[in-house]
Amino acid sequence: MCQIMMRIEKFIENKKQFLDLLLLADEQEDMIDKYLSGGDLFALFEGDLKSVCVVVPISRDTCELKNIATCEKYQGKGYGRALINFISDYYKSDYKTMLVGTGETPGILSFYEGCGFKKSHRVKNFFTDNYDHPMFDGDIQLVDMIYLKKDL
Repeated sequence: MCQIMMRIEKFIENKKQFLDLLLLADEQEDMIDKYLSGGDLFALFEGDLKSVCVVVPISRDTCELKNIATCEKYQGKGYGRALINFISDYYKSDYKTMLVGTGETPGILSFYEGCGFKKSHRVKNFFTDNYDHPMFDGDIQLVDMIYLKKDL
């Protein structure tokens, strides 16, 4: 029996090839454009593409996970968690803290908390001020950005 190995690659160029997947986590392309060129994009493959994320530097000792998305048919199988574990290890020699911002969605907040993040702060009206249409996750309208942080 042949076993397919999981691999994670960092992409420096042609990051827009992953736009369809990035749009699952951030549904407005011009918002993705604001961080994609200055960020590191990582893609997780196990046979085919499973998950991607983008990490950007914020300060000398802090980076931010700006986007993480897993193909819908592979969600809930540990690929996002594996990618977060990889980038946490990857950046621990360069940064002290990793931030991630998300909407106030219980399932997503508990996912990040399960990956070692703790609630940090809130940016009021982030989604209503920065997106050209109302943002929803299921039936929950996203208004404030909830930031979580993780010590690396």
